[in-house]
Amino acid sequence: MLAEVEPVRYRYPHAFALETDLTNVTITGWVSSMALLLLVVQGPAIALWLSRLLQGPRRMAALQPAVATPQQIGCVSVVVPTLNEAHRLQPCLDGLTRQSFEMRQVCVVDSRSQDGTPDLVKAMAQHDPRFCVITDDPLPLDWVGRPWALHTGFLQSAEQSEWVLGIDADTQPQPGLIASLIATAEAQGYDMVSLAPRFILKGAGEWWLQPALLLTLLFRFGPAGISADQPERVMANGQCMLIRRSLLVDLGGYHCARSSFCDDVTLARVAASQGARVAFLDGSRLLSVRMYEGIAETWREWGRSLDLKDACTPAQAWGDLAYLTAVQALPWLAVPLLSLVMALGYHNPVLHAALGANLGLLAIRLALLLAIAPSYDWRSPGSWAFWLSPLADLAAVWRIGLSTVRSPTQWRGRSYTHFSAR
Repeated sequence: MLAEVEPVRYRYPHAFALETDLTNVTITGWVSSMALLLLVVQGPAIALWLSRLLQGPRRMAALQPAVATPQQIGCVSVVVPTLNEAHRLQPCLDGLTRQSFEMRQVCVVDSRSQDGTPDLVKAMAQHDPRFCVITDDPLPLDWVGRPWALHTGFLQSAEQSEWVLGIDADTQPQPGLIASLIATAEAQGYDMVSLAPRFILKGAGEWWLQPALLLTLLFRFGPAGISADQPERVMANGQCMLIRRSLLVDLGGYHCARSSFCDDVTLARVAASQGARVAFLDGSRLLSVRMYEGIAETWREWGRSLDLKDACTPAQAWGDLAYLTAVQALPWLAVPLLSLVMALGYHNPVLHAALGANLGLLAIRLALLLAIAPSYDWRSPGSWAFWLSPLADLAAVWRIGLSTVRSPTQWRGRSYTHFSAR
């Protein structure tokens, strides 16, 4: 067979060269089409991302600890929802007891914990009478546990308090937290203020995954301290959320967020849609939080709510997923593939533009490590893995995708299988 082919090749070399040229043209055209499609898909997402980045220099600076003023005496009731939190509640209680006279009371709303959580609060109450334990009623079928506990605490808190502050059990409030929140809210005319905390991570796995998950929020909503243009883009963090009592009365407490697994964002967006002034600010100097134990719990528990689908329409949830895919996930696939294609000798302006755009996205992504570094407590082991966290971007976007298509059936030890059909 070779003996028959070789003479033909030598006899008609121009035909074989033409065939090779046609093949190269076909491959080049196909590759160019794919690169152009990539640019078309990523272009709007990149423009949106750059517009959010440009807001960074105009954001409000991180809040600083403040000293309470006489006008603030007894103006805040604190509500702490708990369910089997004995292993991490004490730092929260210690931090609250170091607040000043602006804190009228601390209502720890316990959902029948079995680990001695109420005993910790009762022991604290012996030294600080502002603390008390409230046991909430059995959870209604159409409520999620956290908003139900917060709603119970609000209803039983002192009406004389102008503000209600929801604080999660896994937080570690710093002295001057509440005074700073009140001063900021009153100076800026806010009705609701929540804070981005400083995160306490332990182990390389957490340091590798958690920053990538956190960046999914930054990509979608920009940094803390900027104002959202529309109520449906408002961001909030219920780990520390100060709300004007009159606003909660108007909203009917937490009823509008009763079945939401991201009740904080749901409540904030409903409030904003009704004209309330809502702010999400940098509280890294006022509040620390130890959210989850290990990489597996971080993936399972935090990943369930990061899609925020309970606070938005399906179109918004899927749009955010497509956007994250374009600006956070695709660059890690596009850069090596486009580089390989060009190394094989295929070059044209479209390929160069696609590669340049994705290299730019990766450069910005790496620079964001420096931007979010102050959001972490660097005293724990494994922090070196933080610098490798961009390599978890694909996994982070995948987790958002899983959460978008699934409804939680378990949350903080409770079963919500009756919600799965929503």
